[in-house]
Amino acid sequence: MTISSELSNTMHQPTHFMIGTAKQVHATCVRLSIISLVALSALVPTIASAVDGCTVLLCLAAPKWSAIPQCVPPIRQLFHDLARGRSFPTCKMSNGGNGGTGNTSASNAWAQAPTLCPPQYTHLLDIDPGPAYSCDYTGAVSVVINGALFARTWWNTGGQTVTEFTPTAKAQLGTWDPQFDADYSAWLAAQSAPLPGASR
Repeated sequence: MTISSELSNTMHQPTHFMIGTAKQVHATCVRLSIISLVALSALVPTIASAVDGCTVLLCLAAPKWSAIPQCVPPIRQLFHDLARGRSFPTCKMSNGGNGGTGNTSASNAWAQAPTLCPPQYTHLLDIDPGPAYSCDYTGAVSVVINGALFARTWWNTGGQTVTEFTPTAKAQLGTWDPQFDADYSAWLAAQSAPLPGASR
């Protein structure tokens, strides 16, 4: 689905939804803002070798950036650039640092297991001279909205990503990519499973 068709579908929701609770109206406004700004940013000419921090910020705040065709090239370029040590892109509308607009920003942090890596993606390796931790992901781009963490997209140099949405993000978006939650649930279930051969 393109941004224009998604925007059209959202705008044609029944009137009772659009004038529902304040929470529903706020969530709809957030969604429309993200869709509209991503659509507008796609019309702005950019340098082929650089990505715009504003586009990155908007795309990574969406329920699933990979499902928005206009988001795929800049986000893939972002992770390609970060993997090569390039700095995080800035947002020209920003007065709040890298990729930010006031209390809204995005920034990258390098993954470091076990402290900065979700437990479902952390592995304990038995190597010489002693055990060490590894993470399935190279880094994490955090999106902060109104001064609070909204979502964190974990990425690796192989091109895989997974997005961790906060409860606030889930409440505002209504729908989101559930992969992070599904992976965590599977990991949690594995922790409580009996070891092979263990007596019950």
